[in-house]
Amino acid sequence: MKTVEFLKSVKSEFGKVVWPKKDEVKGMTLVVLVLVAFMTVYFGALDAVFSRMISLLIG
Repeated sequence: MKTVEFLKSVKSEFGKVVWPKKDEVKGMTLVVLVLVAFMTVYFGALDAVFSRMISLLIG
């Protein structure tokens, strides 16, 4: 019986959720993708610089 009560409360809570609009989701997704692309380039460049420095020190 507790399972049924739990599922009813879950359904009730889902009704209270304020879901974002489609345009908001698109905008937030774009922000995330741009940030991921920027961070990928940034850390790739940082890795290249440190790799070059290490190879100069060792090599």
